[in-house]
Amino acid sequence: MLVELARHLVVQKSPHPLRVAVDGIDAAGKTTLAAELAGQIEALGRPVIRASIDGFHHPRAHRYRRGSLSWEGYYEDSFDYEALQATLLRPLGPSGDRCYRPAVFDHQPDRPVEAPWQTASTESILLFDGVFLHRPQLRPYWDVSIFLRTTFAEALRRALQRDLSLFGSADVIEERYRRRYLPAQRHYLVTCRPEEQATFVVDNENPACPGWALRSEQK
Repeated sequence: MLVELARHLVVQKSPHPLRVAVDGIDAAGKTTLAAELAGQIEALGRPVIRASIDGFHHPRAHRYRRGSLSWEGYYEDSFDYEALQATLLRPLGPSGDRCYRPAVFDHQPDRPVEAPWQTASTESILLFDGVFLHRPQLRPYWDVSIFLRTTFAEALRRALQRDLSLFGSADVIEERYRRRYLPAQRHYLVTCRPEEQATFVVDNENPACPGWALRSEQK
């Protein structure tokens, strides 16, 4: 699956770096897929820029201004889309100068990132992973998009293993997912319909045996 996805991407012709979204609900496997896909693309001879929505958080006070468990706050206040567009997506686009920054904020210490400006080659492929990437304000910036399909039950099961060191207990993780993360994702799936917008849909319920499809109108 990774090899076939990589082949589809490297043959794409563009006068600017190809901007690829890797979207999905929390714990769908976005970062893992993007990292593994990057290796396949580089093996086929095209350079890769890796970045994530995690590098474009708002400060903690802004993110939690509606409360730390508010799903509306997670959906509306978590990420700085203006900075993402200005420092990464527009510079790599049709009228951009290819000078970009892959991140502007580190949410764990809650401070800006002093990442230097870099210059991308025209042949580069940006693999950008994150949640909510098919929101209307981001959709025009993606040349290609991938949506990872995973059930909420499986996402929570993975989170209970992955996030234990971050949150300290299974009870805290479950409460955050049930009250903050998963309701925001339900809202996103209903209002933005990412599977209908994506170029590729990957069924990642079982990462050892994923299924994938190129949407028929994109073939």
